[in-house]
Amino acid sequence: MSKVLMKGNEAMAEAAIRAGCRFFFGYPITPQNEVPEYMSARMPQVGGCFIQSESEIAAINMVYGAAGAGVRAMTSSSSPGISLKQEGISYLAAAELPCVIANMMRGGPGLGGIQATQGDYAQAVKGGGHGDYRMIVFAPASVQEVVDLTSIAFELADKYRMPAMILADGIIGQMMEPVEFPEMKEYIFDVEKKPWAAVGWKPGDKKERAVINSLYIEVDEMHELNLRLQARYKEIKENEVRCELFMTDDAQIIICAYGTVARICKAAVEDLREEGVKVGLLRPVTVFPFPEKQIKKLAAGPDLKAFVSVELSAGQMCEDVRLAVNGKKEVDFLGNAGSKLPSQDEIKDLIRRKAEGKT
Repeated sequence: MSKVLMKGNEAMAEAAIRAGCRFFFGYPITPQNEVPEYMSARMPQVGGCFIQSESEIAAINMVYGAAGAGVRAMTSSSSPGISLKQEGISYLAAAELPCVIANMMRGGPGLGGIQATQGDYAQAVKGGGHGDYRMIVFAPASVQEVVDLTSIAFELADKYRMPAMILADGIIGQMMEPVEFPEMKEYIFDVEKKPWAAVGWKPGDKKERAVINSLYIEVDEMHELNLRLQARYKEIKENEVRCELFMTDDAQIIICAYGTVARICKAAVEDLREEGVKVGLLRPVTVFPFPEKQIKKLAAGPDLKAFVSVELSAGQMCEDVRLAVNGKKEVDFLGNAGSKLPSQDEIKDLIRRKAEGKT
């Protein structure tokens, strides 16, 4: 299939449709407005349902209803809008309902600005809402990866019966790059594969009545749910970690970065390698599950001196890097809160100084 030039937001929407998503509920907020705009035009063409809800809260509860019926459903927003969805996301996790949520991150805290940021990392990977729950969280670094990961997100959300999130900074949503799409997937709901789905029931039916619920009054029932969820998250940690290792085999310093920032870091690594500086890049593609084992393995290397976490935040991912390294190597941080991207020159200057033992 030939490639087409497409904006990240629109590419994600088309990828969702091709993955079998036929229900989209959203509300406008910059910089993700192209997602609902695209869905409003495209969904009727494929027999799907698009609703611009009256609020972000309404949108996530519409997702809850559609997901409870067993269909593939999606919503998207940007940072303040995702905050409004948090209670509904927690309900989805407790009800063990699959869906996909996209967050095209913008500056904060508060209403912030409309430029890109990575300030929602902790919110996404630690759950965000109330209770001990997690989502599978993907962090694409290109428009093609947005397409690829959106399809995977729907598959894994169904497999593990839980919400999955596409976590991207606003630059990824707004940039245009050539992409190749998979063939259209006609997702066919199969009640045998989703016996939990509420699709109608009447007395005398052979199958057990499906009840979608996130309320557990009995302590033992609440305990059982949490045990079940935590066992699932452990399984995901074992089987679903995705990361890119770039020039790490002989690296003395390893940069950890994701999303747009990782692209800047990769260019810096290439420049520094030409100067003879032994530096590499570890890019998490899933930020939950986080590539802990990969970092631990690298930290055990005798020639490795340090890690540097480079972020468009105040150091949210750096905390996870430090936990994975567990004191075996130095972990430094370079980043800016808000929307001021770290530059290649800043990154290269820090790495040079670390390589020379000046920091």
